[in-house]
Amino acid sequence: MNDEQEDLTDAISQLRVTRSTEGLDESDIDPDPFVQFGAWMRDALDARLRMPNEMTLATADRQGRPVARIVLLKGVDEGGFTFFTNYESRKGKHLADNPHAALVFYWAELERQVDVTGRVERVSFEESEAYWHTRPPASRRAAWASRQSEVIQNRAELEQRVREVEKRWPDDEDIPIPPYWGGFRLIPETIEFWQGRPNRLHDRLIYKRVARGGLGRTAEQAGMGWLIERLSP
Repeated sequence: MNDEQEDLTDAISQLRVTRSTEGLDESDIDPDPFVQFGAWMRDALDARLRMPNEMTLATADRQGRPVARIVLLKGVDEGGFTFFTNYESRKGKHLADNPHAALVFYWAELERQVDVTGRVERVSFEESEAYWHTRPPASRRAAWASRQSEVIQNRAELEQRVREVEKRWPDDEDIPIPPYWGGFRLIPETIEFWQGRPNRLHDRLIYKRVARGGLGRTAEQAGMGWLIERLSP
């Protein structure tokens, strides 16, 4: 390790943050994790955070080798968390081979994090198409121009593809959804809510799907319920 690397490592190791005294108590949260998530997302929106729907998506290939990247949440309801992408991208291929993933939302200004794990499935074509038509025309053309995750020679190659797509569909209203593009929905098995606290004694409450009637506080949902447990920080 050279001197510059040592200085950088030292600077990183010295980073410290004083956490809030605001806590997260079992009596304060909703028995339904989707209601609780909605409340926290609303807080993030009200705080005018930049892109509060950004989330880390972690997938793994069939050998179990993980990859993580940032994607955008585009829908959430009792069915799960929805995002859209190119099905032929690296993440799309991972999810085809291994349909399980994790999501992490981190709102640093609120000292909050939400960690979601579960299985993933494609949304219906109708749902994908409905969202497709809400996207800006430039984004729709980009989806046609970019063969996501494939190697290209240079930026000029990508820009040339964009020009070809613009010639093919000059009218904004005529741009169809590509056959390789659409949505995924992560159906959660666990949802953990993390609230930063002083001295690294953070609050961590996790919802786990259990058979209805299991021990603990549960919320009725699709024949299953939710067990809420506190995790050590």
